[in-house]
Amino acid sequence: MKLYVLKERELGKRDPMIYGHFIEHFHRQIYGGVYDPGNELSDEDGFRADVLDAMRKIKVPILRWPGGCFVSSYHWKNAVGSNRKPMFDKAWRVEDPNTFGTDEYIKMCRKIGCEPYICTNAGTGTAEEMSDWAEYCNLPNEGEFAKWRIENGYEEPHKVKYWSIGNENYGFWEIGAKTAEEWGRLVAEASKMIKHVDPTTELTAAALADINWNIHLLENSGQFLDWISIHEYWDGIHNDNNYADYEQVMAYTANLNTSIEKVRGLLTAMQLDKRIRIAFDEWNLRGWYHPNVHTIRQGVTKEEYLYPRDENDDNTKYTMADAVFTACFLNTCNRNCDIVGMANFAPIVNTRGCIYTYPKGIVLRSTYHVFDLYVNYLGDIVLDSFSPKPPLMTVKNKAGKEVTVEQLDIVATSFSDKEGYAIAAVNKSADEEVKFSLDLCGEGEVVRYYISGNSTESYNDVDHTEVTIRREELGVFKRGMEITAEPHSVNIIQIGAANN
Repeated sequence: MKLYVLKERELGKRDPMIYGHFIEHFHRQIYGGVYDPGNELSDEDGFRADVLDAMRKIKVPILRWPGGCFVSSYHWKNAVGSNRKPMFDKAWRVEDPNTFGTDEYIKMCRKIGCEPYICTNAGTGTAEEMSDWAEYCNLPNEGEFAKWRIENGYEEPHKVKYWSIGNENYGFWEIGAKTAEEWGRLVAEASKMIKHVDPTTELTAAALADINWNIHLLENSGQFLDWISIHEYWDGIHNDNNYADYEQVMAYTANLNTSIEKVRGLLTAMQLDKRIRIAFDEWNLRGWYHPNVHTIRQGVTKEEYLYPRDENDDNTKYTMADAVFTACFLNTCNRNCDIVGMANFAPIVNTRGCIYTYPKGIVLRSTYHVFDLYVNYLGDIVLDSFSPKPPLMTVKNKAGKEVTVEQLDIVATSFSDKEGYAIAAVNKSADEEVKFSLDLCGEGEVVRYYISGNSTESYNDVDHTEVTIRREELGVFKRGMEITAEPHSVNIIQIGAANN
């Protein structure tokens, strides 16, 4: 296969926020995850130092919090100050002590070096409660809530720029679900009040690739919004934990662009595509396992609905299938960098996250190394590229239907801050290597950084590491140079831009 890279044709500059992440008060993401006071690996503020180091290494640009479904019955005022009030989390049916709240979250973001992104309660909450939260975070000293922040020991405003109104309020499973008409009006009022508190905020609101929902939202609130939020979990195994196998996962890669294109089309039709961007602010290959919660029949005993969540901690399940899919999705975001400005992997720690914690350390799952590759080795200027005859492969999806997908998923980039090029190449084949030649006017040393594992089922666990980034020097670049990508591999090929 020959890949033509048109360096004069730039598709755009990707926003670093497409490599964002998300964390929610679910299972061990917060307590026993990022926040674990008393653990010998935690710092003076109770944050796991090893987790924060891992997050800094992949340069987390933005971190969405506190939910997720959790937020739709969350009242932020109970989790600041000295008089914390525990809550019963009606979404996940556990008690939350509220010891990790707004101030702890902001402090964690500052330690990581990322932008905070707060998702507000649009379920049981009100527009006023949402704007009160913005007052607490962003006003210097005016009013009750800014003064409360100062009283709590934070003289300077938290300066939270990014705010989301609600989470999946279109869904029957969400506490405080709304009709499209109700949603449009609530978002308009909440947006108006938040913007009155701080006009510099950037706002998004819960949406999906649905024309009726989005038309009501945008007709009522489009003048206030900077973003539109969409979510997707392709392997929806929330209630049965029935993992798609490697071949079935590859079938999912055939339609990664669908939701983006639907929302793009609507924004274009409403002449909002130059002003509102897409925040794909919750995504992962697989849905989180939480049986008997988002169903009509609720589990009665904790054995039915709570304890099974521990199965999310089975590290053997996070294989090269997850890594290859994750890379393909990031390629999709890069190719759509003109309209997708943010994406948040859900979550970053535990559950289906790329970092797993245990009392004495962490495990970096296969997906972590994909973010490491893309953040630290791929360029930020996305170039037009094409292959006249891309190799195809046929796989079967979960329903047993044959699906044809391209074997290689490729994105070509250059750098805004230095010379050289970087090519992201994902070989989806389970057992066949692929060779491709690069038709590119470039020069310099060629270095390949890649992950593959010994098999499609390779995984990392405590004292078990099969997936790591490897480095291979390929010599001096010549136009038409041939590159080999192993089966089930994620590759970044740098040309004249090698990192030391």
